[in-house]
Amino acid sequence: MSLSLSPSPARLFSLLCACTDSQIEHCIDSKMAKTRLAWLLTLLSTQCYLSVLAVVLKTNNASPWTNEFDKVELSCEIESISTINPRIEWKKITSGGPSYVYFDKKISGGLENRAVIREPATLLITNATRSDTAKYRCEVTAADDHKSFDEIVIDLVVRVKPVVPKCSVPKSVPFGKSAELSCVEEEGFPKSQYQWFKNMEEIPDDPKTSVKFFNSSYTLSTETGTLKFISVRKEDAGEYYCRAKNDAGQAQCAPQKMEVYDIDIVGIILGVLVVVVVLLCITVGICCAYKQGYFSSQKQTGNNYKVPAKGDGVDYVRTEDEGDFRHKSSFVI
Repeated sequence: MSLSLSPSPARLFSLLCACTDSQIEHCIDSKMAKTRLAWLLTLLSTQCYLSVLAVVLKTNNASPWTNEFDKVELSCEIESISTINPRIEWKKITSGGPSYVYFDKKISGGLENRAVIREPATLLITNATRSDTAKYRCEVTAADDHKSFDEIVIDLVVRVKPVVPKCSVPKSVPFGKSAELSCVEEEGFPKSQYQWFKNMEEIPDDPKTSVKFFNSSYTLSTETGTLKFISVRKEDAGEYYCRAKNDAGQAQCAPQKMEVYDIDIVGIILGVLVVVVVLLCITVGICCAYKQGYFSSQKQTGNNYKVPAKGDGVDYVRTEDEGDFRHKSSFVI
């Protein structure tokens, strides 16, 4: 392994040239300067020797990003190595643990047919998808080196453009009542931020910062996309739409109209009174009908007509006509 105690070239120079220009000859001739120079050269040569026998990796971008369906390069460069044919592996690190994406000189896993290796060890993804967002580890094993193994971790982010958000705007709201407008978009990555617009003009987060919205009373959440009116005014009527945006792009829904109407209290009271009067009239009519016998359960018909009791010496005979009786014999005096 490399020695972390070895000074940098700039430090070596400063140590060798610690004396001023007027003291250069004396500094070089002195025994202390010669001892210091020998010690520094020994350290430098030791470091160079160990560096040659150690595999060392570096990257030019530890946190790359790209938009979905674009290409991206995961840089893994071998800075020093003495082994002729080192073993190179790439692993994708997720919550479920690491999995190979390059092993035994073959692309595997979810990157198969979508990635290639650029010599010596850089991984190029030609068609990135949202599922590629993860940490990736480049590992190089060099059997002939004194330090035979090294690795670097690359944190890849694939950004996804938002789709058209789902917007909900009430069509009509009573004056003075509350109202809620919602906006939801779940495809974008990173998570979308939301903006609301009224009549093509952006609604500020704080109504007090705008002359046009100064008298409005609402709360706006850019995180959840919710616009809540505490008390709707006539001036709040208009066309509303929402825009979802992130680093990859933006999308917006179609405008929807919201109307604000007055509540006619007098009309409502008169309507209720009319209904009460109608119900009272119906009730009185039914009671009168009962008193007049229109709802009697029995009617006089020929079938239920009761035959009068026979008087002394009088017989009654029923004719074909219902309810028609005639004497069978006359009275006897």
